[in-house]
Order: sequence, then structure tokens, then C-alpha cells
Amino acid sequence: MGIDVKGMVDRARQAQVLFERDFDQRQVDLVVQQLAKVVFDNAQSLARCAVEETMMGDCAFKTEKNKEKARTIWNSIRDKKSIGIISRDEKSGIVEIAKPMGVVAAVIPVTNPTVTPMCNAMFALKGRNSIVIAPHPRAKACMARLADEWQKALLPLGIPDHLIQFIAEPTLELTQKLMSLADVVVATGGPGMVRAAYSSGKPSFGVGQGNVQCILDRGVDLRNALSKVIEGRIFDNGLVCSGEQTLIVPEESFNVVLAELEEQNSYVVRDDGERAKLLSVLFTAQGAVNKDLVGKSVAAISRASGVYIPASAVMIVLPEDNSAAHSPLRKEKMFPILTCFTYHDFEEAIHIAQANLDIEGKGHSVSIHSNDTEHIERAGLALDVSRIVVNASCAITDGGSFFNGFSPSTTLGCGSWGNNSISENLSYKHLLNITRIGYPLIDPEIPTDAELWSEG
Repeated sequence: MGIDVKGMVDRARQAQVLFERDFDQRQVDLVVQQLAKVVFDNAQSLARCAVEETMMGDCAFKTEKNKEKARTIWNSIRDKKSIGIISRDEKSGIVEIAKPMGVVAAVIPVTNPTVTPMCNAMFALKGRNSIVIAPHPRAKACMARLADEWQKALLPLGIPDHLIQFIAEPTLELTQKLMSLADVVVATGGPGMVRAAYSSGKPSFGVGQGNVQCILDRGVDLRNALSKVIEGRIFDNGLVCSGEQTLIVPEESFNVVLAELEEQNSYVVRDDGERAKLLSVLFTAQGAVNKDLVGKSVAAISRASGVYIPASAVMIVLPEDNSAAHSPLRKEKMFPILTCFTYHDFEEAIHIAQANLDIEGKGHSVSIHSNDTEHIERAGLALDVSRIVVNASCAITDGGSFFNGFSPSTTLGCGSWGNNSISENLSYKHLLNITRIGYPLIDPEIPTDAELWSEG
């Protein structure tokens, strides 16, 4: 018997009505806390399950991500009101009342099969919605394992049956049907899936493709900055969409930068023959990434290419010429490979970054290591991205952290540049309907026509 997606959505809708009726803010927050605590407590086993099933990424990194996302997301929403009257503005006379959207359809990528369901479920249930999750077909066992742990943790809290469901045998057709039947869609995945979400006829939140450009300004501590770049590029074997892809460095510092990268266990490719062998296995003839190497280690890339790379190497560095306008190295690379460009002045650094984003990744993120506020904000004014990470590892902090003000999330909107409806990190607030009461203002200040149309 086939999977009855309509039946799942109908049951989810019934569960949502009960959840909205019977659970107050304290009870809702206890449920949401447990969603995160389960992932935190089972971080290593869930990470191992993800690596074994998807054959991508690194268990230690995924364990770290499971724990850190559970911490930061819960910390960011635990004290926030999401039920009933959530704000009163005496000056404007506006009172805001939060209400659920209904049934949330969540589409999960193969690259992040446990943290993304956690994040989406936390945001959905924070607003007293229900959720039906469509995992990637190559990560269905991870989802089943997570759902089983959730069931054991949430059963004592008395949540309605079918409040959280997942498609056990996911297919593209079932996922598309789910999106068309739910009340709102959160789609984290490739461009095709995001386009399908926006074509579902339902309100949708999708993400754009990453291709993080990292600008290294003059006058920074190179050792410190490069250690953060490496940290971001190698995280989970390069799977993270927020991972640094390209390093743009001052031309006079190029050799010093390469030497420092080598000092920090990076393998810099200087031989044309090695370069050709690596490019031939990393990319197809059409310039697309080789899916068989996505999320694989440096050792796996070394074996596939026939290029000897020391076992101590954590990352491969491929310098690129600024004139190579159509090089695949300008695009997102989902393995621990860093491209390196040089610039003459800061305007050229911005130009290189934007040129690469125009090829792929516009709207997502840029990182900059700089002590010059004017340079940092000039990059912010010039570049078509939604986030600029300053003096930190982009992969580690772009989705929110304890050390910056970005909202913790696994769904990073890329605005109209990335064909997305938001240009910020998705939060529980995006999965709320808000009723606004507008009281009449007392003694409002109304300008005269002369004041209104004056040029002063």
C-alpha cells in the first residue's frame, strides 16, 4: 500500500487544532526544549547514522554541529512569546497577537539530515503548528531514528498523536504532494526543490545556493584569520553551504598566505599536472561538482585523483588566476577545497567577490577579515548578499552563534538575489500568523501641508 500523504496532512491538521487548544506557552516551550535536547543528548549517534547512510561528511563535525545547533537555537527562542498577545506598542497603538499557520511541510536536504528537521520542528511547534517532514531518500533512516527518539521524549508530555510526522519512504512525487497540501512550506535543499516549493501554491520559505567569498583585508593577523578560514572550509568535509569557498588576498601577501596555509596543514597545489588531475575528478566536463566526491575527505580526493597528498593535510588549496572567468573553481565546491585569488586594491577584492557570486551563490553570504570598519561596510553596501560575517569562521557562525547577532537557524534566506522570500535566517516568527489591533492614537502629531511638502 502506498503512502497516503493526504491522510498524513489531515491527521496533522487535527493534531494542530488540539495542540493550539490545549497547550499554553510553558507547555509548548517544554516540548520545543525536548526537540533540541534529544539531538543534543544523541549528537554522536545521530551523526554516525548520518555519515553511514548518506556517505557524506565527518562524524566529529556532525556531532559538534548537532550539539551547537541544539544549544543556540533553543537559547534563542526559549524566552520568546509565541502565543496570544506577544507585544504592545503604546506609541503606535498596535497590539500583536500570534496565531499558528497550521501544517508545516518541511523538506530536508541530504547534507543536513538531523539538525534541519530539529530546527524546523522547533520553529513549527513554537508557534503551535504541526509538522510533516519529507527527508531526503538517502537519509530516511536518520529521520526514522530521530523520530523514534523524539517519540520517547515527548510521550510523557502528552502531545497529540501525529503532531510530528515524516514520510518513511520519500520520493519526489510524495514530497511535491505534501507541499501542495500543507499550509506553509519550508524547503531546505537544492535549487530544484526550492523552485518546486515556490511553485506549490502555498506560502514557502526556501534557501539559495551558497558560495561564500572570503576577503582578507590588509593589516590583519594572518595566522589567526587563516585558522578561521580553514576551520570553516573543512567543517563537515566542506558540506556546509556557509563554508568559505574562495579566499581573496592582497597580491603582496599571496606567497606569505600560501606558506601560512601550508604551516596550518593545508596542501597547496603548485604543480600543473597535479592541478589538472584534481580538476578532472572534482568536476564534470560541464563544470558541475562530482557528486561522488561531495562531502568526502582529502584522503578520498587524493585516492580518486591519483595525486599524493600527505595524510596530515586537512584541506587542498587551488590558486586561481583572476582572468579565468569561467573556471569551475569560482563556484560552490562541496568538498575541502579552497580557491585563492589576489587583489590590488580593496575595490578589486569586492569586484572579484561579486563576479564569483554572479556565477553562483548570490544572496547568501560573504566573510571578511578586517580591522577597517569603512572597508567592512563598503563591502556590505556593494555586495549582493544577505549576511557578512566579520572576523569569524563563516561556516560556524553564519547560521547564528553565541558570538554574533544572527538568528540561529539552519535555513538561511537569500532574498530576491537567491530567489527567496526572505533575506534573513528563518525563525519561528516566520511560521506565525499575526493579528494586529490598531487603537486610535491619542493627540497624534499631524503635519501641516506646508511642513509635509517643504524641502527642508
